[in-house]
Amino acid sequence: MLNHFRTYKLAVDFHHAVRSAEFPSYLPDQLLRSSSSIALNLAEGNGRASKKDQLRFFTIAMGSLRESQAALDLAPKKYPNLVKMADILGAHLYRLCKT
Repeated sequence: MLNHFRTYKLAVDFHHAVRSAEFPSYLPDQLLRSSSSIALNLAEGNGRASKKDQLRFFTIAMGSLRESQAALDLAPKKYPNLVKMADILGAHLYRLCKT
């Protein structure tokens, strides 16, 4: 069922990319939690029957994405591939939250 949910697939890919990147010691835990939260909230929202419940979980996923983006901004080194992935994922999440 989730295989056809493109935003979920993007979130999983983003999380795997975060897992394989090297970050300073103070960022990995926060980034792993926030990036996994995106995919987990998308999955849970997708399983909800009412649009109101779905929107609540999709909005939480958007907040977790923003947290991930802030952590990337705080990193002393730039991660252009992760930033691009996050931007694309953000566009998908925005559309889910607005429709």
